[in-house]
Amino acid sequence: QLVEAKASLSLVKTWHALQLQQAKAQMNNMVPKKQFEQLQTCLREEQCKAQQLQENLHRQAEQACRQLVRTQEEHERLLQAAVEQVEGLEHNLRSTKAVLAERAAQLKDTQAQLSRSKLLIEDLCEENRGFAMALQAAELKQKSTEEKNHLLDEQASALKQLIGKITPASLS
Repeated sequence: QLVEAKASLSLVKTWHALQLQQAKAQMNNMVPKKQFEQLQTCLREEQCKAQQLQENLHRQAEQACRQLVRTQEEHERLLQAAVEQVEGLEHNLRSTKAVLAERAAQLKDTQAQLSRSKLLIEDLCEENRGFAMALQAAELKQKSTEEKNHLLDEQASALKQLIGKITPASLS
């Protein structure tokens, strides 16, 4: 619009200059007063129009400048907000990475503990097998001992009966 207004102003100025030249030429050729006054009125009207165009152009330029400043301020505000958002996201990313690194270290420790526990469990299973075999042997030995005790009890009972029979007969 500014360029168009400048072009219009330039065109009007050129047209005015041409009219002024024509008016001077006509005056030199003894232009009648009435025609001179008409040309002068036209010239004044065109000058008023040119002045109005210039004022409109100036007003539009000021409005465009204010709009440009508002737009630039808005863009700067949006850019600042975007920068702050990116900084927040970077902070969150760093925090998340730190937490993940800590969790990875914890998992490695847990895995090492699980490996040690697995070895201990294997050792305990082996020991249990040994204990189970020893227990089985002890149970067999106990069973054998119980059987021998039973036999001895039977023998002791038989011996008591025999002594019971022998003792009254030997006393009498």
